[in-house]
Amino acid sequence: MKFPIYNPTTGEVQKELLASNPEEMRTQFLVAQKAQKQWERLTYDKRAQVIDRFATLLEENKESCARTLTMEMGKPYAQALSEVSSTVTRVRWFIEHTENWIQSETMWSDNSISEEISYEPLGVIGNISAWNYPYFVGTNVFIPALLAGNAVMYKPSEYTTLTGLKITELMQDAGIPEGLWVTLVGGKEVGEAMLELPLAGMFFTGSHRVGLHVNQKVSKRLSRVGLELGGKDPVYVCEDVNVEKAAASVADGAFYNAGQSCCAVERIYVHAAIYKEFLEQVTNFVNKMQVGDPLAKDTYLGPLTRKEQIAFLQNQVDDALSKGARILVKQENIPEKGWFYPPTVLVDVDHTMLIMQEESFGPIVGIQRVQDDREALDLMSETRYGLTAGMFTKSEERARKLLRNINAGTVYWNCCDRVSVNLPWSGRKDSGLGSTASRLGIQAFVQPKAWHMRNP
Repeated sequence: MKFPIYNPTTGEVQKELLASNPEEMRTQFLVAQKAQKQWERLTYDKRAQVIDRFATLLEENKESCARTLTMEMGKPYAQALSEVSSTVTRVRWFIEHTENWIQSETMWSDNSISEEISYEPLGVIGNISAWNYPYFVGTNVFIPALLAGNAVMYKPSEYTTLTGLKITELMQDAGIPEGLWVTLVGGKEVGEAMLELPLAGMFFTGSHRVGLHVNQKVSKRLSRVGLELGGKDPVYVCEDVNVEKAAASVADGAFYNAGQSCCAVERIYVHAAIYKEFLEQVTNFVNKMQVGDPLAKDTYLGPLTRKEQIAFLQNQVDDALSKGARILVKQENIPEKGWFYPPTVLVDVDHTMLIMQEESFGPIVGIQRVQDDREALDLMSETRYGLTAGMFTKSEERARKLLRNINAGTVYWNCCDRVSVNLPWSGRKDSGLGSTASRLGIQAFVQPKAWHMRNP
């Protein structure tokens, strides 16, 4: 069965691809099992050499990789290029650090007995990856998985399949053993077929709704599950900040990548003492955004990746307006062709409105006035998500006090929408299960074995 690849800038089909055959996937899985055993027996250095060649090829081909991403996802080319370059750095971080976190450890030893822990790969893992940062997010899973000795069955999102095939091409050129890396292309049907395979682990990035389904299907086998899901990420701006600087940072956190980031700022709470000035600064920032052709040099905000998201966002805006919100700023000069949505800021919002409760995943955001830290904390905590939360203030002590009480996997002081490979990326509540990045993200792809070794 064929499926189309659209160019969201024009709304036109740019290519058609043949979807993977679910009946053949079982055979591919069995081949991957055999390849994994051979890969596991290699030394870490030999596995790392292959991954290092992949990083080199990614760097050498960064322009074409970025352009492919722009053409099928709509991400501005400069931002796509930045993603690819950052991915190269991330891959090399994993190469440098993975071995340290999967080495055997002696926990106790005396003249009679030694107690040790070794770490073994899971086996064949599945990765249903994201479309919003396919290089960046994908490598969080399949690079440490491969370095740790696993085989990977990789399904890129149907919205960025060409990028997934680009990654596959570079993997093959880097010398990945035949059968160890399996690329599956297609939509929901292919993803469902993956969930039926006896994979040792399934790692998914996407919506809470689909993540819950993945978890329910895979949990029947007691396989390892990693879920990187969405959020409704709040930011609180205190009265003691440089308002212009804070407004620019928060607005960038809300609208970068057209707001299509799980950690994008989606709720803004501003202290009453600076509320009016903050709105003025945000208005200035949003009005200066260049919206249009993502291949143009100065474009900041391109089209949405998914056409259906336009109606979803408009529903949130209409809901807020019907309940008393008003539009502070909305760019009107956007292209008529393609899947564009104007960057939009709403004020006079409250928590009865969808825009302050449900993930938007687009270039819209609500701003709510608060009187003090207590009110800000209460509102920030009023959510079923727990991915990130941020606070802008001059006082580190004040920030630590408030952020300590936020039930989120990541917190920010005077920054937002930021990810570091040194730190775990993990969601709480409806924002996910498990961690990627950091040593925790590496150890997600191994399983411990306890050794009790008594001298004769």
